Amino acid sequence: MTSKSFAVVLSHGSWHTPEPYQALLNALTEKGIEVHCPQRATCDLSQLNVGNVDNPDFNRKAPPGGYPLASDDAAELGVLLDKLIAQGKSILLAGHSSGGWVAAEAAQPARQYPVRAREGRPGGIIGLFLIGAFVLPEGQSVHSFSQRPDGTVAESPFKRYHKHGSDGLETVVDAEKYLFNELDQASAKKWASKLTAAPLMKSPLTHNPYDVLPCAYVILEKDCAIPPDLQEQMATSQSKPFTTYRAPCDHSPHLSWTNELAQKIEEFGDKVVTESGIRAD
Repeated sequence: MTSKSFAVVLSHGSWHTPEPYQALLNALTEKGIEVHCPQRATCDLSQLNVGNVDNPDFNRKAPPGGYPLASDDAAELGVLLDKLIAQGKSILLAGHSSGGWVAAEAAQPARQYPVRAREGRPGGIIGLFLIGAFVLPEGQSVHSFSQRPDGTVAESPFKRYHKHGSDGLETVVDAEKYLFNELDQASAKKWASKLTAAPLMKSPLTHNPYDVLPCAYVILEKDCAIPPDLQEQMATSQSKPFTTYRAPCDHSPHLSWTNELAQKIEEFGDKVVTESGIRAD
């Protein structure tokens, strides 16, 4: 039974499925919040032509028509958002890591609560909640953001390309160190074993939702994947100030800071609802 006047839709990070986010989704559900976390196509082994998904071969060619794009992730997320908005629901759209780009791209003006309210239409996205996430200027992709001024791409110590290089799939190495460093050894190994693969995110952001929607950012202070100082830079890069939270945890707060993260999401959602004058159904 939901009691909050807003739902939460979460876009998960690269190389993931929704499974490791389930504890966070459960914590939000216990707070009376309707939650959704759809599988991103770019991280879905069944769409990446890797053969047996239980024993994937990351050296195979791309599927006919190519790999799913980050823009496909956003489009599929948009289908869910449109369904919820058609029901008159108010939505806090959350994004973790590269899922922040997906959430931002999916938060098109026609789905934004302030825009819809001015037009006399109910429902819509009331805000963005970004968790150690990429916040990029319009026209930039996650891939282009990582390029140096000379056009080369900064190497990452935890990403591995396979046979087809940057035109193929990338996976994570040393995930226990870079993504799950605040978990106990057994838990870190478990979640590392469940990571998938993904092509590079080359789709450019087509609009800027940050100037319209209330935004929050959780800076992950022990993150070994996206440096905290870069997170801080992204969280303060927009003209409209973000509400900022700090989490004393690694890149995976949905696992290592679960209840506290749920509390921050609830707190920000309640704040936006109050300031926007949104009423429960």
